[in-house]
Amino acid sequence: MGIKGLQGFVARVCPDACRTVDLKEMAEKHRIDHPDVLPVIVVDAMSCVRRWYTPESWVCGGQWREYLAVLEDFIETFKAAGIELVFYFDGVVEEKKRDEWIKRRQQNNREIANLFQFIKAHRKQPGREMFVLPSALPTFTRFALKALGQKTVCTLQEADFEVAAYGLQHNCMGILGQDSDYLIYNTSPYFSIEKLCLDRLVTVMYSREDLCRVLGLSMKHLPLFACLLGNDVVPENLLEGFWHKCLVTCSSRNRSYNRRTSIILAVANYISKIPCSYSSLKHLEGMLPLGSDNTLLHRGMESYLLPGQQSPWIPPDARNFKMSSGQEGTAMCRDKEIFQLAKEHHIQSENYAIFNILSNGELECSNSLEDDCDTEIPGQALIYRPARQHIYSVLLESEKDGACPLVKEWFVYCGNTLEQPELIQPLQPPIPGGTPNLKTLWFAKGPDVEKQRYSTFLACFHLQDAMEELQALEAPVAAFCCLLTYLMMQVSSLSLEDLNAFVALILCLRGKSAAELATLQESLYTPFQNLKALICKACALKKRTIQSRPRGNGFITETHQRELNPRFQQTHRSSLVSPYHNQMRGNLWRNPQPQGRRYRSGHSDQRRRFQVPPWMFWHNGLILFTLGLSNEQITTRPARVGIHIASLW
Repeated sequence: MGIKGLQGFVARVCPDACRTVDLKEMAEKHRIDHPDVLPVIVVDAMSCVRRWYTPESWVCGGQWREYLAVLEDFIETFKAAGIELVFYFDGVVEEKKRDEWIKRRQQNNREIANLFQFIKAHRKQPGREMFVLPSALPTFTRFALKALGQKTVCTLQEADFEVAAYGLQHNCMGILGQDSDYLIYNTSPYFSIEKLCLDRLVTVMYSREDLCRVLGLSMKHLPLFACLLGNDVVPENLLEGFWHKCLVTCSSRNRSYNRRTSIILAVANYISKIPCSYSSLKHLEGMLPLGSDNTLLHRGMESYLLPGQQSPWIPPDARNFKMSSGQEGTAMCRDKEIFQLAKEHHIQSENYAIFNILSNGELECSNSLEDDCDTEIPGQALIYRPARQHIYSVLLESEKDGACPLVKEWFVYCGNTLEQPELIQPLQPPIPGGTPNLKTLWFAKGPDVEKQRYSTFLACFHLQDAMEELQALEAPVAAFCCLLTYLMMQVSSLSLEDLNAFVALILCLRGKSAAELATLQESLYTPFQNLKALICKACALKKRTIQSRPRGNGFITETHQRELNPRFQQTHRSSLVSPYHNQMRGNLWRNPQPQGRRYRSGHSDQRRRFQVPPWMFWHNGLILFTLGLSNEQITTRPARVGIHIASLW
């Protein structure tokens, strides 16, 4: 997450440390110096998502297909220059950084509140200066990059450490990101994603050597320098007294800068005058109000030491280095085979959150784009909690005495102060005969096991009664129907108009490129009615009747209202239209045999563009289901109420 103000300091005070470089030329030089390997740039993907995700309609969730096109263009540009990319994503929130994580979530809550106030006051989307990244987007970006054939890694500890370690160990051409911690690590060159001109492959490289020259330090000083400025390990509030002492003794020249720049120069000046020794570090710890946590500075320093590196500030016998978290000895899951497979899949970005649950029984979810003043729909964290409880039960499995360990949840929603995790009790899904053994679900083969996996999945959402109808659908559409039926059953305030918009959404998106979506015409009325009727039928079995409740025009213009197809305003039919007698079956149902004519765009009133109202997408980003039945990664359009559910299998 970096050191506050350091990146700006380098740009203002150390211009020689900001070198404009041509990545194509650097790649060619790297090939000459290392003829046996391709030039590799390791990408801090979490730093880059904000650069990649630039839809104009970002409040409404943006366009998934357009986002995929952006990622593909990014990859192809580097590939054309002979540069291989390796993408790293955060896979865990380390306990030592939990307080900082909470602080940033609370700040995000304030930003989101301001966003909704703007929308209500001005009835339009704000500019990018109020941009809030959808919380699910990094998860979906991982799956998107894997689908595009890229090496994608989900970390076992803080991503910046693993990025720096990979760059050092594999002699990478550089690191692409936007995190001032990469100025501190002694690793590959650090390239700016913010300054990247993609069409020319030109960016800024930040030089650690030039930064040290301006500060009067050496590379071995940088970890201590970072800690004494305040970072994710050493909080700034503990350093105010130390900064004051440094400022008092600094030269008058340094006092002409703003306060943060003056602090940076004063701290560097102080460090340059003390011996590089463990005793100096212990003396500094004595100066700081660390309280009972008197090893905080030590741990902060150690966090910058990559595998194989030493520091004069910390002797080898005083190090407490761990390369990875989630050690088998302390894991919630005692089955080594299951644990190892979950770990491998986590690192390879094959699933989301499962390893964190199996290793330490903990799960977090960042801010969602939810209006805390809107009491009509509860937060997504609460909506999906019943499903998560069933998933926890399947993953953790009850012990012989019937007890199942509690799961610690750090989920951001209105009313949750995040002072401590919520302890969630796993609940067995309603499966006759009990929950299947996890080892069976993961490792066994055969049609009976396939059926058991599917029925277990549906039982987590109380949809096993609709198994036959759902199996007739393609996996992505079935996943969407499971999600939507669950939503309609959990949220009684969702209406028939909401259902219309959601169903139209999946039908409009399927199989369309970004360019085709821009000129989309509606010709999907029959499959629309099929899916809508299936969902209504499943809800009716659970005594949930979906009522029509028009909301007025809201944020929709009168023009858009007139464009809505009146046939989509009908109440649902009581029975399914036969999937084998509709002319769109080739787009929707399994084993398609297309028949009948296809409508061309723009020739019928019933095929006008269906405008999905913006309020459908006020919630965070994207929906992901991975059924695990055919190793198929399933993604759909952003929706108002999002979900982060990974494969059970």
